[in-house]
Amino acid sequence: MDQHLQVFITVAEKQNFSRAAEELHMTQPAVSQYIRALEDSMGIRLLERTNKYVQLNKAGEIVYHHAKEILGLYTKMQNLIDDLTHKAKGDLKIGASYTFGEYVLPHILTDLQQQYPEIEPAVTIANTATVAELVTSHQLDIGIIEGEFKGKELIEENFAEDSMVIVVSANHPLARKEVVTISDLENERWVVRENGSGTREATENVFQQLLFLPKKKIVFSSTQPIKEAVEAGLGISLLSKWAVQKEIRNKDMQILPIKGLPFFRQFSMITKSRFQTKALEVFIELLRTSESLILRG
Repeated sequence: MDQHLQVFITVAEKQNFSRAAEELHMTQPAVSQYIRALEDSMGIRLLERTNKYVQLNKAGEIVYHHAKEILGLYTKMQNLIDDLTHKAKGDLKIGASYTFGEYVLPHILTDLQQQYPEIEPAVTIANTATVAELVTSHQLDIGIIEGEFKGKELIEENFAEDSMVIVVSANHPLARKEVVTISDLENERWVVRENGSGTREATENVFQQLLFLPKKKIVFSSTQPIKEAVEAGLGISLLSKWAVQKEIRNKDMQILPIKGLPFFRQFSMITKSRFQTKALEVFIELLRTSESLILRG
């Protein structure tokens, strides 16, 4: 049945039988046969077909969601059985929110690959809410998030502290002020992350801590364009010191001296099951010992 589900997932994602067949290295009639067999076993049609594409119907959406979860569990089960050989190897599906995923995780993966070359990591970078959802549905083995996580279904462990600062372009008028007031901050345009991200949560906490709300905001969905916007003079932002270390070192950005900052938050790892593959075990141990690397940023 797992092969039928894999074929179904690929057809649903490619929205086309021929493209799915190419992806799976199968013939198109074979793909069609797998889909018919799955629909027969379910007793209901799962795909709406046209000459140009195929699309999930309501029943198909239900099967697609659970098929992803089932295959994730199947893969985890197989990896746990393989681990009886006591060798860390195989797939490791990692999710990370943007700050950690873009600026910290690559350094940790370098150590992982040097020590365990047979582990094959696959990384998904998304906001905290999305990472948590993918871990919950077994599509990721582990998620690394920023800030507080309020879900009850997952196992959470804090493993390092991150410091966040308000940054401006080196050419910004505030960069030349010896004393920056709350009024200055309130009147600036703030470049912020979208709702659901750990960085946005931290930013809202700082607004509450300093007792102001900005009059103007512009929203971006990842850290890199925020840095580009700040450097170009579009506005100011609260960002992890890890994310802006190069810009600060190169004097393209400047940290504003604000009383009560930096703002500290936690990097946390989230997992779904207490049963862990050997690959996941060694990765978690690397995370637990990585704080000195993270804080150097």
